Amino acid sequence: MPRPIVLIAALLVSTAPALALDLPTRKAGLWEIKMEFQGHSNLPMQTMKQCTDAASDKLMTYNFGGSAEKNCQKQDFSRSGSAIVIDSVCAFGGATTTSHAVVNGDFNSVYIVEVTSTREGGPPIPGVAPGGETHMKIAAQWIGACAAGQRPGDVIMSNGMTMNVLDMQKGIPPRGVMAPPR
Repeated sequence: MPRPIVLIAALLVSTAPALALDLPTRKAGLWEIKMEFQGHSNLPMQTMKQCTDAASDKLMTYNFGGSAEKNCQKQDFSRSGSAIVIDSVCAFGGATTTSHAVVNGDFNSVYIVEVTSTREGGPPIPGVAPGGETHMKIAAQWIGACAAGQRPGDVIMSNGMTMNVLDMQKGIPPRGVMAPPR
């Protein structure tokens, strides 16, 4: 797996519990998601598209939220004006991650998630100082109906690989070819 993909996966596992608790269901259709890892020059912005419907969106939230229920000592969810604020402390793979996420926007058109987290213990993440803060910004925009041939649950990565969260539940591997490391 290319190094940036490994780093992104590690950071997403660290912050996922902060993103999943009690979020509204997104409007069905195709969403463009841009993830920017601020302060990490070795992690370029990642763009993906997700084809959703109510069932696949709920499954993605449940998968993260379900693991959070077992692994999180703290999961505080509140509203501050129109923003959703989520504070969590979770243990995964020998690491404890403390996250603060602020979600602004509309789950029918555009929303932004800003996550600040710190991670203690566990295997090192290249480019991230032990105990140092990480900052991730996720900008999501609804772009219309899913394209022909796309199915609810499809996540289309910028490298051409497509995963389907519903298929992954059944053990079916991703489709497409991953780009070679740069």
